[in-house]
Amino acid sequence: MTFSGNNFSFELGKRTYVMGILNVTADSFFDGGKYNSPRRAVEHTKRMLSEGADIIDIGAHSTRPNHKALTPDEELEIIKNYLPLIYDETNAVISVDTFYPSVAQYALENGALIINDVSGVFNTEMAQLVKMYNCGWIITHTGGADSSTIPEYKNDIITEVNDFFVDTLKKCEEIGINKSQLCFDVGIGFGKSYEHNLDLIKNVDKVKIDSVAMLMALSSKRVVKLSTNAENDDLVYGTIAGNVLAVSGGADIIRVHNVKENVLAVKMADAVLRG
Repeated sequence: MTFSGNNFSFELGKRTYVMGILNVTADSFFDGGKYNSPRRAVEHTKRMLSEGADIIDIGAHSTRPNHKALTPDEELEIIKNYLPLIYDETNAVISVDTFYPSVAQYALENGALIINDVSGVFNTEMAQLVKMYNCGWIITHTGGADSSTIPEYKNDIITEVNDFFVDTLKKCEEIGINKSQLCFDVGIGFGKSYEHNLDLIKNVDKVKIDSVAMLMALSSKRVVKLSTNAENDDLVYGTIAGNVLAVSGGADIIRVHNVKENVLAVKMADAVLRG
């Protein structure tokens, strides 16, 4: 069992993999503006790789509550300023965080191996690109909402998320995408209440699809802040706790801002759980 595609492969169940977040937008909720110059972005990428990151996730479009939406052309212009340089100067497995097919196509033609799609919908055009380029595709459950709204779900959140993953896998396989190319993300903070988020962190094993990678992306999000009453850099402690709990439920990849601290935490978790 692997999460794999053209030029990358991660064996599932062997250990937990760490995705380092590289926000190159000025208004991300946690570190907006810190790395939005190409040189600083490259330096931060190299630092995250040296700390043990397995994947670097480049995001040009903020998804914080009440964020300013970018057009596909605006997002593409930002990605063009960063992706080629990071690709040329590092050996990173690069993921690009986008739900625009035009941005995804550029990214896949210029060094990206994975598309991290937080749209929460099965986009046929994106699916065809994934098939064509044999890339990885991270698909997030949002319930059709963003980080500012919560839909009225017909079922409990565990059932809703699991049903979405089952349906998405079926659609992908029908058009010829291998399940090894897929990674599902429960969508902490997207169309979820505080209680929904806690339930999903606690019940990863109930939403995880057999032989499909699972990503947990809770780093420094509101659920951590509300649970710990922490701010800024102190959010790392709650993030670590949430990630270790998710790993104990079967999460394969964690997406984080603080790479070194989380790498060390999941090494201990892996020693206990996967040793």
